[in-house]
Amino acid sequence: MGLFSFLKSAGAKILGKTAVKNVAEENAAEEKAAKISALESVVSNAELAVDNLTVDLEDDRVTVYGVTDSISVKEKVVLALGNVHGIATVDDRISITDVEEPEPEADFYTVVSGDSLSKIAKKYYGDPMKYNAIFEANQPLLSDPNKIYPGQMLRIPKL
Repeated sequence: MGLFSFLKSAGAKILGKTAVKNVAEENAAEEKAAKISALESVVSNAELAVDNLTVDLEDDRVTVYGVTDSISVKEKVVLALGNVHGIATVDDRISITDVEEPEPEADFYTVVSGDSLSKIAKKYYGDPMKYNAIFEANQPLLSDPNKIYPGQMLRIPKL
């Protein structure tokens, strides 16, 4: 898919001092390893099936490698990592194994102040009642259709 830009100041704050509280600040290599481990945990906690998952971190840029059999899983991994506070770009290097009928790639949308899933559904589908399609397309990254925040990036599936 390529390189994706995110709002660095939005998202879950997992890379702060609490994620690396036991790591000495002067030891940058250990701090980086702790941050990479935290990012890998984001993907594993979302139960996204990616074989040979590898995450690399340079400043505010994440590069992710692995193999999956679904475009939606690939997109969700990019979003899970990109929606972390402090991450500005995600370089997607995930491969997709051969599937007989691949699904179309979804659009990505960055939430702005005042948005709701129904407003986004109206914009993309012409029908605010199709908000659940967006909610389902972002599972398990969203826990509640009413809990989205400005700067968050969402998958908008083609219907």
